[in-house]
Amino acid sequence: MKRDIVRRYAHNPILTKGQIPYAVETVHNAAVVKHAGEYIMLFRSHLRTGRSIIGLARSRDGFRFEADPQPFLVPAREGPFAEYEEFGVEDPRVTRLEDEYIITYSAYSRNGVRIALARTKDFTEGERVSLITQADHRNVVLFPEKFDGLYARLDRPHSEIAPWSIWISYSLDLCFWGRSELLIKPEPYHWDEMKIGPGAPPFRTDRGWLSIYHGVFRTMDGAIYRLGVALHDLRNPARVIGVSDSWILQPEDSWETTGYVHNVVFTCGAVPEPDGTVKIYWGGADTVMCVGEANISDLVDLCLHQGRPPK
Repeated sequence: MKRDIVRRYAHNPILTKGQIPYAVETVHNAAVVKHAGEYIMLFRSHLRTGRSIIGLARSRDGFRFEADPQPFLVPAREGPFAEYEEFGVEDPRVTRLEDEYIITYSAYSRNGVRIALARTKDFTEGERVSLITQADHRNVVLFPEKFDGLYARLDRPHSEIAPWSIWISYSLDLCFWGRSELLIKPEPYHWDEMKIGPGAPPFRTDRGWLSIYHGVFRTMDGAIYRLGVALHDLRNPARVIGVSDSWILQPEDSWETTGYVHNVVFTCGAVPEPDGTVKIYWGGADTVMCVGEANISDLVDLCLHQGRPPK
């Protein structure tokens, strides 16, 4: 029997609303990084208002997490961010850049969805820096290195015009972005034909930058969110070496097929390990957090040998 490329942790889900010391209705779509000997998870939670906040949980082994007593980031009530975070803060991603951690997250309001950027050195608090997109954008992930002196990000305009494709943009200062190029489009009548978007921030491998993304397929019973992988050139991330033709993870367990949003696995974080594996974290049905492991070489091989053109 062929083994799954992503090996689910036997004790999933790893974090649920019952483990959070303040009132929330969901725990999902979390960024995860290693810091000072700990795995730090920034997770999204719905409140009973239906709006979202971002909490923080910690782990020594990457599997067993304990939440902090208070949320990490809640919608701003004053200042320039307040108007654009009125409806909630969602789906954080975290990238280590130089000597600090950069957090990107979705800011929702009656003006649409924009991406905000914050920074922290030790996760005691987050400092808001800038709103880095206009409406409507989602799913911004940063590369952890500069390219010819420029920061780079993958993003996804929240629009049917392209439609719902992955782009790359560049910046001198993390605040003002440009030189945008369309990189990867959904594949017609494929598992990701409806829309795609960056998932976890890309990480370096010996063959290229590996990017885990989500893809959506519409069925008679609604949409299904799955995960795939793409490989970008180490020196020029706008050059896509390969995109996996098949998904690496789909909703199968009961907490992935049934919940706040049925049939969803959605990643915002992955942690490569020294042993050549990567821990992939995903929200199940927009309700709980799960984790699994994969061999990085297997994911790279999918892009190189079982891939398709990016667009």
